[in-house]
Amino acid sequence: MVQVYLVFTTKSFPWLTLFVVLPISAGSLIFFFPHKGNKIIRWYTIFICIVELLLMTYAFSYYFQLDDPLIQLTEDYKWINFFDFYWRLGIDGLSLGPILLTGFITTLATLAARPVTRDSRLFHFLMLAMYSAQIGLFSSQDLLLFFIMWELELIPVYLLIIMWGGKKRLYSSTKFILYTAGSSIFLLMGALGIALYGAEKATFNFETLANQSYPIALEIIFYIGFLIAFAAKSPIIPLHTWLPDTHGEGHYSTCMLLAGILFKMGAYGLVRINMELLPHAHSIFSPGFLIVGAIQIIYAVVNKKKKKRIAYSSVSHMGFLIIGICSLSDMGLNGVVLQIISHGFIGAALFFLAGTSYDRIRLVYLEDMGGMATPMPKIFTLFSILSLASLALPGMSGFFAELVVFFGLITNQKSLLIPKRLMTFVMAVGMILTPIYLLSMLRQMFYGSKPFNAQNSSFFDSGPRELFVSIAILLPVLSIGIYPDFVFSLSVDRVEAIILNYFYR
Repeated sequence: MVQVYLVFTTKSFPWLTLFVVLPISAGSLIFFFPHKGNKIIRWYTIFICIVELLLMTYAFSYYFQLDDPLIQLTEDYKWINFFDFYWRLGIDGLSLGPILLTGFITTLATLAARPVTRDSRLFHFLMLAMYSAQIGLFSSQDLLLFFIMWELELIPVYLLIIMWGGKKRLYSSTKFILYTAGSSIFLLMGALGIALYGAEKATFNFETLANQSYPIALEIIFYIGFLIAFAAKSPIIPLHTWLPDTHGEGHYSTCMLLAGILFKMGAYGLVRINMELLPHAHSIFSPGFLIVGAIQIIYAVVNKKKKKRIAYSSVSHMGFLIIGICSLSDMGLNGVVLQIISHGFIGAALFFLAGTSYDRIRLVYLEDMGGMATPMPKIFTLFSILSLASLALPGMSGFFAELVVFFGLITNQKSLLIPKRLMTFVMAVGMILTPIYLLSMLRQMFYGSKPFNAQNSSFFDSGPRELFVSIAILLPVLSIGIYPDFVFSLSVDRVEAIILNYFYR
């Protein structure tokens, strides 16, 4: 196999190491703060998140070349001599967007966590620990380091759910860890199998592994192992059942991170490992997974709980990611990158607004709600706009993401005509079902004849903090919807290199 996974080397400052280490290192200092200093702890955490985001923006603006498809800002250090383990970091057009999304959503999720006062030090430390793990995963260029960051991210999520979740938090957190940690075993087995195969010296280096060839049967086995791990995290049917329970019981700041970032880690792994390292197996499995993606799009379970219904909409949106990844076209894969960014914003915003409305009315079931539009016009307006964004209204980011994935499928010359027409029909049906259950949720929440007895309706409506967080997320949704080329400019060259090098040689 001809070497195609090239690396752009630089002797610049180790920016990526700083971005991975800074949040968790600064977070460890929180335990030296006064136990009752909730306000100080909260603003310290927000300050660290903002500093990290500003540093990332500066470094990527000056040191990352958008028109270069190679791995950039690379770092390669010997970490553990005994295991021959390296600290390898680097980014390209695929990872740049998710990294910036992580910084943006984590900052806003920390600001959204203001109502949390119990064990505030541990809560904010876990938020920063998740921040480090997610940045580390998206910038990893070593398969073992990728696995470590994958596992490191699970622990904070589990603790955030079991300690600050709802009444069924024990059940939902246990289900989450069983699905995600259990499937991680397949990730570890696949990583060890690939590293040890056909080499005198084991290596986890992505650059080396991308140029390694395997017998097709063995490659399929590796592919299935990685697929199980990423399908559970994404989530992909039938490994998705932990998702509604986790969202239903988690605090809304935790749900923002789950919907905004954690799901995207699974899709990122499918592209970075299954697609790049195992292209032949990916070509074999792609036609079948187009069907799975189509089923997932129309998988609209009408749940009576507000947050669970939003969670099922996330499952539906994941179907477009599957179809884009399996379309084997540069247009489809660019649509995947845009969908990752778009749904990261929209999903986080919807769960934030669902949480803020719960803080005011303390109702979970949609059938108990109604008439909220009058006492809470600001929340009603923002919830409606972002729900329309979720159902891919033109002018919003979701519209272009789904449209590009759609065109990526139908313009792929390698796909058969009849299956393409069938997938197109199913995707169209899914686009119809999504508005039905989202608009139905809006109707049950905000319309009807169940007004709330409140002498001062302004008490119920959105305050400055909620307005700032909601508008801060809404602005990029609108901006990307108007000018999606900004996101495409991040990934187009890298995506073209992946498709040409691995699937059209």
